[in-house]
Amino acid sequence: MHILVTNDDGPPCKQSSPYVLPFVRTLEAAGHTVSVILPSTQRSWIGKAHLVGQDVSAHYYWPDKHHDAAPQSDSPPEDSHPWVLVNSTPASCSQLGLNHVFKSRPKVDLVVSGPNYGRNTTAVFALSSGTLGAALEAAVSGYRAIALSFAFFDRENKPEAVSASCRQSLRVIEWLAENGQWDAGRLFTVNVPLKEEVETQKVVWTKVLQNAWTGSSCFEETPGVVEDPQTEEAELRKQESKEGGVEKGSSEDDRDGDLWKPHHFKWAPKFKDVFQSVQDAGPGSDGWAVKEGQTSITALRANFEHINGFSGEVKL
Repeated sequence: MHILVTNDDGPPCKQSSPYVLPFVRTLEAAGHTVSVILPSTQRSWIGKAHLVGQDVSAHYYWPDKHHDAAPQSDSPPEDSHPWVLVNSTPASCSQLGLNHVFKSRPKVDLVVSGPNYGRNTTAVFALSSGTLGAALEAAVSGYRAIALSFAFFDRENKPEAVSASCRQSLRVIEWLAENGQWDAGRLFTVNVPLKEEVETQKVVWTKVLQNAWTGSSCFEETPGVVEDPQTEEAELRKQESKEGGVEKGSSEDDRDGDLWKPHHFKWAPKFKDVFQSVQDAGPGSDGWAVKEGQTSITALRANFEHINGFSGEVKL
């Protein structure tokens, strides 16, 4: 197959995008033709957004062998096809990859968005996921699409576990390509536990758990501007790996009676809410399957679901 790979974590980087390079190499080793187009920087939690009014630029990129972003090169290595980096969103990467930057290559058979650095289980993650956003964009463009996420339980990223998850992902992707029901607008979201024994565990059909943020905000007030987003992201990932995370106290200050001075907030979702909702709901959901070490496959349709029972004129 010719597989278009994109993601929302950006180019290979130990800090925020450790899986895309080994995953692409796994696809290539299995004989697939792979075209890769990625955001040039981290674009998590951005959903299916496009940056309206901003010109988008794309440049060629050859990843090095150390999982760290390599500088742009004018002289490609022999027998290699460059990746493409784009200063835009995952959904824009899907559009550009399908319609513009790989015209010299065969028609794309399948779009795979990921592997995401972290799970995309339950509604509160999935509805904001840039990984799902890129797959949704491909689906509404008439292409078969899979959103792929690696659910880590620590941040060690052991090579053996990463390799096992890549092989498991390859098996699932090839099976879905052959056996999936690919009617209009259909896509699949796959969550693979990042564990060495993942290939011996079950692969199960699941539903997205319809949960919500309960009793907490996704933001936390800070005394000033967040100067180091990468450090903040690393702290969030530490919480996500702890199956519930660490609850932080509010950083609200008393403002010394000044009600009108500027406020500063940082993105600080309480992952404990999400993990508790999975525990409370019990078996059957994507979140539960991953918690149990199983690979989760969920079939979705790229649309807004209508609620029955509302029709006719509304008399005010």
